[in-house]
Amino acid sequence: MLRRRIPRALAIANLALLGLYPVAWFAPLLSAALPVWGGSTVSVVAGLQTLWQEDVGLAFLLTFFAVFAPYLKTIGLALVHFRLASPRILVALHLMGKLAMADIFLVAIYIIAFRGIGLGTVTLHWGTWAFTLCVLASIVIGFLTERGRRLGPR
Repeated sequence: MLRRRIPRALAIANLALLGLYPVAWFAPLLSAALPVWGGSTVSVVAGLQTLWQEDVGLAFLLTFFAVFAPYLKTIGLALVHFRLASPRILVALHLMGKLAMADIFLVAIYIIAFRGIGLGTVTLHWGTWAFTLCVLASIVIGFLTERGRRLGPR
């Protein structure tokens, strides 16, 4: 039985995420003039480094959600796109994508909380948008891959 071919553009977009995620992790997410951060600029990696010194358990969870979950999902989709893995792993990759969204939610909660209680100011930088777009692109690529699989052979 023939399997539906994944469009080349979809596979290339997914591979691009392998390079774009690390850029987004090191890019400045926000500047916070807060008692907690003292006006420094925060990136995903810098935030995780600080968290590893403060709370190892939470740092482990957020490192998984922010770094490993999206990257493993991207690698898994690439393996499916190039027929190096069975499309049956798409279910697990879908779950991995849901876990990857947890960090976007946490960043949003922190920004809303700090702005809402008047502790200081939070200014978003391009890294927030880059990271968010990487996660959203991964969701769309995963959805289109699953949809193509459900449609069956051409």
